[in-house]
Parts: sequence; structure tokens; C-alpha cells
Amino acid sequence: MKLEIIEKKKDRIQFEIEGATIHFANSLRRTIIGEVPTMAIEDVEFRKNNSLLYDEMIAHRLGMIPLKTDLESYNLPEECTCKGEGCAKCQVTGTLKAKGPKMVLASEIKFKDPAVKPAYPEMPIVYLLKNQELEMEVTAVLGKGKAHSKWVPAHVHYKYKPAIEIGKVTNPEEVAKSCPVNVFDVKSGKLVVKNIGACHLCGACVDVSEGNVKLNEKSTDFVFYVESFGQLDINAIITKALGILESQLDELDKLID
Repeated sequence: MKLEIIEKKKDRIQFEIEGATIHFANSLRRTIIGEVPTMAIEDVEFRKNNSLLYDEMIAHRLGMIPLKTDLESYNLPEECTCKGEGCAKCQVTGTLKAKGPKMVLASEIKFKDPAVKPAYPEMPIVYLLKNQELEMEVTAVLGKGKAHSKWVPAHVHYKYKPAIEIGKVTNPEEVAKSCPVNVFDVKSGKLVVKNIGACHLCGACVDVSEGNVKLNEKSTDFVFYVESFGQLDINAIITKALGILESQLDELDKLID
């Protein structure tokens, strides 16, 4: 199995995996989405709320705010020494107090641990009119995406790597322009592939080239796209997912033995 990074930034990555199976590719996708833990607000205790939104609506919005997560400092509640009862090792509390008229932003939630904070400080929560107040205490815990989408760390998808076969193309400029995602380029009068990862097999090039360009898929090669929601950076997400997948396979191997 071979892995090659095509593009990498702090919040997203595109890479190719060669010599794999569809089962491995889907296992990696499901592990990232469902098993990599992140921090999210789980409980909200309202002290004051005379805004236009019900407590339940605001609580839901708070839960969906991505929070910066330090996986080294917190445990999953079910793996903590407190056995899920709640302690400083598996949860962190925060407060929010605001008075209108103003838009209440995610940055106004102040956690006891400064490392835990909203990934997007300008995310709006609710607009308060004059004399309206919002006061609450929140509790954030580690959780997994398989329990609730608020703990999902990233958007992940993959596809089979396209296979492009170029024959005797007599109109290379026209074929290159026909591609909506700029897969092709023309060099020395010849049609060449410059960005195969962008190809989504629409077939526009096949129609224009009158069959001199053929498209297919490689059943053992995959192109992965991972975009973080902000709780963790890409390195942490991929590293944690691979570690979890490896430990699950080790456990399965022991059960089989």
C-alpha cells in the first residue's frame, strides 16, 4: 500500500492511496467520522433567557459549535477514572453572560480551561433585543461522532482514482477546454493530464475527442478528501484515526486467536 499527499493545508488534505481495497478505504472514512473524539457542549444550565429563542433551540446551537480539542488533556467519559460521573479529566465547564441589544457570539463562552474555546469565535448564537438577557453555564465533554454529529471532527469522502487513456487526439485544445475541472493541459501540441485527482468522470472530454480519450477507474486506488470542522487539525485527525483503526484490528486479531 502506498500513500501520496496531493494537497495539504491546516484544515484540509487530499491524498491518494494505492494498492488498497474498498473495505479499507471505507473503514478509514468511518473511523474518522465516527471514532475520532472531539470536545462539544453536552449540558446547558440556563440561569436567564428572555430572548426570542427557547432554551432548547439555544442549547442545540451551542452543542453544534466546534470547540478546539486537546486530546492529551481529556479522557472519554466511559474511559475516565471517574467512570463517567464527571471530573476535570473528562469535562470542562464554561459560562456565558450577555445583555442586549447585541448579537451574542461564540467567543463570549468562557471556559475554565483556556485551551478549550470555539474554533470560530464569530459564530452567532442569538440576537438579544434591548433589556433581553442570556446567562448560562455549559459543560463540554469528549464524544464520538457515532453518538452524535456534533462530535464529528471532519467531512470525509473518497472516490476511485480515475484512469485516463489518451489516444490520437487531433483537437487537444478543444478537449482541454471542455473539461470543467481543468484536468488537462496542452504541451507541444499534445494533450496531457495535469490534475488527475480533480477528474470526476463526467465524460465531457470523451465526447469532444470522439472517443480518443477513454475514462475508467482503478479499483485498488483511491483519492481521499478530508476537511476539518475546526476542533482538530488535519495531522491530529489522520494520526488518531489510524491509531484507532490499528488498535481495533489488533483487538480483532486477539479475539480470533
